[in-house]
Amino acid sequence: MFPQITPVTRNIIILNVIFFAATFLLQNVNIDLEPLLAGYFPLSPNFNSWQIITHMFMHGSIMHIVFNMFTLYSFGPVLEQVLGQKKFIILYFAAGLGGFSLYNVWNYYEVSQLTSFLNSQAYDIHEIYKYADINYSGEMPISSDSEAVRDSAQKLFNILRTPMVGASGAIFGIVAAFSTLFPDAKLMFLFIPYPIKAKYLTPIIIVVSIFLGLRQFSGDNIAHFAHIGGALIGFLFVWNWKKNRDRIQ
Repeated sequence: MFPQITPVTRNIIILNVIFFAATFLLQNVNIDLEPLLAGYFPLSPNFNSWQIITHMFMHGSIMHIVFNMFTLYSFGPVLEQVLGQKKFIILYFAAGLGGFSLYNVWNYYEVSQLTSFLNSQAYDIHEIYKYADINYSGEMPISSDSEAVRDSAQKLFNILRTPMVGASGAIFGIVAAFSTLFPDAKLMFLFIPYPIKAKYLTPIIIVVSIFLGLRQFSGDNIAHFAHIGGALIGFLFVWNWKKNRDRIQ
């Protein structure tokens, strides 16, 4: 039984669909919105301040947006009714910003490690930043006989040039907020034959995301630390809201 959709949830879904459709349609006339609106690492030459918000409305595939919007449709209306529209909007965007922040804190740690190593090998990292600019087309030339230096230079190049897209940080914040507010609600998931209580969902999300984020399996381009950041904000937001509400009562 799906919830009746509420105004803010509906409008967020509509905005995401509009951004996705516009991105797809404009690609057919050689206009790519991703370099402009996706979220790049803040020290990348490709970063612009508005990407902190706009990356939440960009999605990489039809399955990506369907999963995020279906999850929002499933959990958003209940939270919007309980918290009110204003607090729900704050929760959504705060979780999205939390996801973006934690993801890039991890990126900053990796960039610092790579930069320190490359500097110790007298490698000019300014060249990497120059070639990482999205206006440059082609592979980055790496002038070194050391495999370790080549690998580190390529990793730094990839971080600076790879965008973050999607509402996943905000969506995981919504899921964590729901789990905190309704811990004993029983949830059914595809391929799982029995219901799971909502209170177990946030710890599972965080543990699995930490594991996948640290392991960084080949071909995995998911921003797992964004999921953690969003979930933590969602939990803290509702925990604080419940505490203040109980104090007033």
